[in-house]
Amino acid sequence: MRIGHGYDVHKLIVGRKLILGGVSIPYVKGLLGHSDADVLTHAIIDALLGAISFGDIGGLFPDNDDTYKDADSIDLLKIVIKRVYGMGYKIVNIDCTIIAQRPKIKPYISQMKDIISKTCKISHFDINIKATTEEGLGFTGSEEGIAAHAVCLIQSQNY
Repeated sequence: MRIGHGYDVHKLIVGRKLILGGVSIPYVKGLLGHSDADVLTHAIIDALLGAISFGDIGGLFPDNDDTYKDADSIDLLKIVIKRVYGMGYKIVNIDCTIIAQRPKIKPYISQMKDIISKTCKISHFDINIKATTEEGLGFTGSEEGIAAHAVCLIQSQNY
């Protein structure tokens, strides 16, 4: 068994869509980034890459490569999932936390779980997504950005 941890953060700006966990969330701001800036999916990607000792999202999908300009992060996750399973591992579970003052995330969590569980080829019950605020503190609390943490557990398929 192997554990991976991922973290990502992006700045909120006017003029971009807000995408979290593959879900487009209606909001006055979106996240700035080279791809769609989906912090939740990026944190999951980093957790999985960490678990297989394969670096991080920036190494695999560099932000100076136009191939990934405005990329759908769920498509990037699909590439990572192929690598995880190709190396002989299966995903046991993924646990995530989104940190955002606004918008309220809870109404979208079930849809995020559906998209991510399908993409990762795991049960809806093997992924957990939580959301929290920072009570007005820090850059997320002042609504300057959104952050996400993810932890995953993978297991050899030969076990």
